[in-house]
Amino acid sequence: MNAENLISKVWNFCHMLRDDGVSYGDYLEQLTYLIFLKMADEFRRKPWERDVGIPEQYDWNSLKARKGAELEAHYIKLLRALGQHKGMLGQIFTKAQNKIQDPAKLARLVQMIDQESWVMLDAEVKGDMYEGLLERNAQDTKSGAGQYFTPRPLIRAMVECVQPKPGQTIADPACGTGGFFLAAYDYIKEHHLATMSADEKHALKRWTFYGNEIVADARRMCLMNLFLHNIGDIKDEPTISSTDALLNEAPRRHDYVLANPPFGRKSTLTVTNDAGEQEKEDFVYNRQDFWATTSNKQLNFVQHIRTLLKENGQAAVVVPDNVLFEGGAGETVRRKLMETTDLHTVLRLPTGIFYAHGVKANVLFFDGRAGRAEPWTDEVWFYDYRTNIHHTLKKKPLRDEHLREFVECYKPGRRHERQETWSEANPEGRWRRYSREEICKRDKASLDIFWLRDQSLGDLDNLPEPDDIAQEIVENLESGLASFRSVLAELERE
Repeated sequence: MNAENLISKVWNFCHMLRDDGVSYGDYLEQLTYLIFLKMADEFRRKPWERDVGIPEQYDWNSLKARKGAELEAHYIKLLRALGQHKGMLGQIFTKAQNKIQDPAKLARLVQMIDQESWVMLDAEVKGDMYEGLLERNAQDTKSGAGQYFTPRPLIRAMVECVQPKPGQTIADPACGTGGFFLAAYDYIKEHHLATMSADEKHALKRWTFYGNEIVADARRMCLMNLFLHNIGDIKDEPTISSTDALLNEAPRRHDYVLANPPFGRKSTLTVTNDAGEQEKEDFVYNRQDFWATTSNKQLNFVQHIRTLLKENGQAAVVVPDNVLFEGGAGETVRRKLMETTDLHTVLRLPTGIFYAHGVKANVLFFDGRAGRAEPWTDEVWFYDYRTNIHHTLKKKPLRDEHLREFVECYKPGRRHERQETWSEANPEGRWRRYSREEICKRDKASLDIFWLRDQSLGDLDNLPEPDDIAQEIVENLESGLASFRSVLAELERE
């Protein structure tokens, strides 16, 4: 069975459950629990014959043997019991709950999963199936799951630029469902598998990927996503931590950091006031290894990612526009980043590619460096893939070919060969460099740089399609509303 057929099979069953109020995300969670149990049962048999640590009273056969109300009661008890275990087993079932209230439909779901031999299925098929389900779940805007799902073409372009190699470690301090890890895993297999040693293959499977994800449901899906792609072992202690990465002062350093941290600007903490009521207040990460103390979560992630990098380690991180132009702590972070790392590339992204509407984002590429008196950044290269670009999630989604020119201009592994496509003779070129001195002379050392002419402002004969214009207006309004809500929240806290 190929991935497309398997996705269709397991997804079609979701439509029946939707009538009972089971959301896409809830269905995906239940699939995670049940497929994990079925694979654990298969591992216990020949030729593997492995004890995976699941008590017999809570194994796959204990579910198959029950029907009706007895099945529902046992399933609830099973989820609670397995969540108390250590290792990957406990992480998969942490805070697990039954969301399927009809025992007959739960029994049918168990039967459907039982029909497949999951361990024998090719890892690519299983992995593509789960990735496909995660993407469909992200498209459900009501669930908010899209915030944990970065567009895969963007991830693949970022990975292709940094060119991860075997035998090195890769970190993501806000890993969501694990998209960056899987793209890096696929890249290493495609480019290096034939020449990798047995030790390197073992390390790729078990000791290459390190992440943090504080949302239990997203972490669960990340672990299952990696597991189905043959990353990690069923009895391993997971390398995906549930702790807040920003609290980890002096963290372990890595060769690569690939990340799309959450876009909320403020870090908040729920406290109980003098009246006994719960309220949220700004939380400031007061770390000695940060350049600036701020409650801006995005600036804190940029600072944290710098601390994660080894000397000559490479980082590629998605950030919203405010990181490029904000004053105060923002200016401090930008200047320090150019001084202590080689901040060599900025990719400007269009709206319409993320599942959260109105997001204006960029990718910062920078390399770790040893300490010295002189700044490490000599020049920053900008690729403007925003001006005059129009994407929508349904009619014109972002595809690999859309970022092909950027990757070619980036010159992975050959950055010394870069050539600008912009010039006075070609003012429409999207690839342009600015010296660090030029940037530092700008107000607040702003990296919010544009030079292309917006055609929609002057070329009335070549306007975008009406639905593209309408979508852009909606996204700009939603982005503006989000900014106003942020300002209002700050005023209410004062």
